[in-house]
Amino acid sequence: MKTAASYLVIRPDDSVLIALRPFAAGEEITFDGETLVVQSDVPQGHKIARKPIKAGENISKFGYPIGRATVDIAAGEWVHTHNVATNLEGLLEYRYEPVAEKKVQLQPSSQTFQGYLRKNGEVGIRNEIWIINTVGCINKTAETLANMANRTFQHAGIDGVYHFAHPFGCSQLGDDLQYTQRILADLVQHPNAGGVLVVGLGCENNYVDLFKQAIGPYDPDRVKFLVSQQVEDELQAGLELIGELVAYAEQFQRQPIPVSKLKVGLKCGGSDGFSGITANPLVGAFSDLLISQGGTTILTEVPEMFGAETILMNRAADEQVFQKMVELINDFKQYFLKHDQVVYENPSPGNKAGGITTLEEKSLGCVQKGGFAEVVDVLPYGGRVGKNGLNLVQGPGNDLVSVTALTAAGAHLVLFTTGRGTPFGGPVPTVKISTNSELYQKKRNWIDFNAGRLLEDADLPGLSQELFQYIVKVASGAEQTRNEQNGFKEIAIFKDGVIL
Repeated sequence: MKTAASYLVIRPDDSVLIALRPFAAGEEITFDGETLVVQSDVPQGHKIARKPIKAGENISKFGYPIGRATVDIAAGEWVHTHNVATNLEGLLEYRYEPVAEKKVQLQPSSQTFQGYLRKNGEVGIRNEIWIINTVGCINKTAETLANMANRTFQHAGIDGVYHFAHPFGCSQLGDDLQYTQRILADLVQHPNAGGVLVVGLGCENNYVDLFKQAIGPYDPDRVKFLVSQQVEDELQAGLELIGELVAYAEQFQRQPIPVSKLKVGLKCGGSDGFSGITANPLVGAFSDLLISQGGTTILTEVPEMFGAETILMNRAADEQVFQKMVELINDFKQYFLKHDQVVYENPSPGNKAGGITTLEEKSLGCVQKGGFAEVVDVLPYGGRVGKNGLNLVQGPGNDLVSVTALTAAGAHLVLFTTGRGTPFGGPVPTVKISTNSELYQKKRNWIDFNAGRLLEDADLPGLSQELFQYIVKVASGAEQTRNEQNGFKEIAIFKDGVIL
């Protein structure tokens, strides 16, 4: 990667350079002893042709094609959606071509964090009480109950009482109902919750007795149930049950836990032209560090793997994992086609405004969050991680849905890279990492960590170590993320079916 004060070239054979500041038409760029005249105004984070590119010729960035020129592009021209088209198509066939060498080796470590060891052997990084409602009809009941409980138990030895509103649980059929049950059941089992109150209405499809089957075995001291229609005052009854859960959760105290027990979700949202240059590679370096010490990371956003999927497939731990990855990719493409949608209707308007032109470009930046570790497992939507290392989980690119899926898969916290910013937070600590320093300075109430320093005063090995130690502090409760400070904790559940 070659940087100057005003531009960046990622790979020597790339046909574009990246504008680190806005350029005006007529400005000159000196590169490798040659002078390039900028042909039109170019926004920050966007691409400028380093050389003439013929119509139909591939345009390369990150050392890979990101699309083809639709017209002749002169050296110095702005390269974007007006003169570039995707090369991607629908369903593809793939061959198992594993890389010969593992780039992330296990290195036993004495690194620990201060976590909560649960009775079933799992580990949490928060000791919260969660209210999980089986149906959207009682969202406000759950919200009122959480507010009452936080006032009543504000001095208790817990990290707060939280509810997670959603619109589902009734009038759902087939996969939709199963998705709702699976995600909510995963939240019930999540170790960041020291205690869980499941609140039902009483007449919903996802009624409490049926939902118990989705939850599976549970500790009755840790998980309590309330059916609102069966009691005179659901708020009073709920508060009494929460009191029992608080007493149970208070017995847990932070203690040293090996960092190998840590599970971290990887997500990007509101991406820009710097996402694949700063924040996503930084998260990838963090992922490799954690995995080298026996830990676990989880990657989702399947549509944002399209065009870069073979990079991940070639790192499959074995042929069985490879086949799961093929199914993951092609099943999600089939989901688009089933609804008569273009598979590659991406990137979003915000992504384009930030400098991302095609899905290939977005995906090549996105998959960098997975670093260089082998992929050890592929999980369905609502699946829970069972293997240490890099895991993939089925889920869309949507921020709320995918962060919820990462949490449901077992992530203790989520690293969320962004170039444009978002205040959103999932059920677990959601660490916002800015791709550029301007966003970090502008939105300090949203952003936790600045990856823009990679274009200024920091190198990747040093900043990844700094991020790693920051995450240890977050996991230990010594740091709160902005979403926690702001009280922003939300869920969203995938929907693909009929509502009655």
